[in-house]
Amino acid sequence: MAWVLLLIAGVLEVVWAFLMKASEGFTRPWPTIGMVGFMIASFWLLSLSMRTLPLGTAYAIWTGIGAVGAFTVGVLVLGEALTPMRLAGVILIVSGLIVLKLSSGH
Repeated sequence: MAWVLLLIAGVLEVVWAFLMKASEGFTRPWPTIGMVGFMIASFWLLSLSMRTLPLGTAYAIWTGIGAVGAFTVGVLVLGEALTPMRLAGVILIVSGLIVLKLSSGH
């Protein structure tokens, strides 16, 4: 169950990161309010997953899901560039997440 909570927390991190961009420097109230709500939910689920998972593993995977997810949203939704170097960076992040998961023992 801790892994499911962590996955959901990571997805919520992507949502709040997108809303942070949409808030335009916290000048738009609804994206800002949504960002705070999703941020609280993401941190709460992360904290619940850390009851079982090691700190380093949980935090690294949470940030990794957020980084890869935000990258994906940037490319697919916001039209950001998908260059070979950026793609290589994402592949390295995902590889690291797989190694952390396999080595966690949970």
